[in-house]
Amino acid sequence: MSFSLYIAKRYLRSKSSNNAINFITYIAIIGVILGSASLFIVLSGFAGLKDFTLQFTSQVDPDLKAEAAQGKSFFLTEEEASKLENLVDVASFSKIIEERVFLSSEDKNTLAIIKGVDEHFQDVVEIQSTIDHGNWLEQKSNQIVTGWGISNSLSLGLLNFTKPITVYVPKPGKGQITSTKNAFNSVKTLSVGVFYINETLNDSYIFAPIDLAKHLLNYEPNQISAIEFKLKNGLDETQAKAQIQNILGDKVVLKNRAQLNDALYKMLNTENLAVYLIFTLVLIIAFFNVIGSLIMMVLDKKQSLNTLFNIGATLKDIRKIFFYQGSLIGVVGGLIGLGLALIIIALQKTFSWVMITPTLAYPVTIKLENFFIVFITISVLGIIASKIASSRITKSLVKHI
Repeated sequence: MSFSLYIAKRYLRSKSSNNAINFITYIAIIGVILGSASLFIVLSGFAGLKDFTLQFTSQVDPDLKAEAAQGKSFFLTEEEASKLENLVDVASFSKIIEERVFLSSEDKNTLAIIKGVDEHFQDVVEIQSTIDHGNWLEQKSNQIVTGWGISNSLSLGLLNFTKPITVYVPKPGKGQITSTKNAFNSVKTLSVGVFYINETLNDSYIFAPIDLAKHLLNYEPNQISAIEFKLKNGLDETQAKAQIQNILGDKVVLKNRAQLNDALYKMLNTENLAVYLIFTLVLIIAFFNVIGSLIMMVLDKKQSLNTLFNIGATLKDIRKIFFYQGSLIGVVGGLIGLGLALIIIALQKTFSWVMITPTLAYPVTIKLENFFIVFITISVLGIIASKIASSRITKSLVKHI
């Protein structure tokens, strides 16, 4: 152990003869502890909210999705489909057709997005867990499953044969529309289930058999909008992505779950960064107390410093004493704060002290990366504060009695 570090530890543990200096030091340490604890708790809270928000989209978002690189659709040959089925990294895949449609039921109308899915769709995403009431659709039928918002706006019931839902989509073509009857393809459907995922999807999506969507859009048998993939657990996404791209070529663009929800991820990450910067500013203010307490400590220890200087300690050694002392305040205070924060988060997860609704506890998630972010932030700020305070020590100060 170096001479400067040894003295710094002694100064940190010992009390000053001046109670005001002791009080200032305690305030500085408490500020560091509370600042680090607050930062870690807030980051854990945002991590919990992020996981809570993304769990709804992850139920219906595939591991990978191949979308048309140009236009709204592309053609999947039988040879390509066979090669995809033989991929070792792919557990299952589903052919998808998506398009904007117009829904009408009696005197009520709304816009929606129809998502035609095949029989493998339930193997790719956990759609069954989102069914609020009713059942999932059957292939080779006119059954649909609607979002909760659409069902509510159209006042739909389940299996109501006297109140069919008519789905309209504009016919492809050019020129002026001379007849509304010839301007749209339409099909009468029957609602057999209602899903609840999130507000956006509930208000905009309906699921239908893929053959119904093909008929409605006049698609050819091997024409589709997208392919959704479920990968086997523990496999490398990059490798699977390369294999799929090699089969389908440049006619598709492959996106993972984060890329499918890039706007949501950007919003959550931006909010997380903003909160981190705000609480880091609070920590910076707390470390001004550390600078103040170190300077007061220097003034209080002038006689001791003079003795150390006279017995051979250099000005650099004396500066290191207070540099180490300030750094120790930051590191020790940060670790105590992190320990306190971990206890509070564990209590929240166990006893649900803070509630969002009467039945929903505020979600918190402990992440190792947040632990290191807080610890590194505290350490860096402690080092900067200590450097500022120790640099105020001059030769004339330590020689003065």
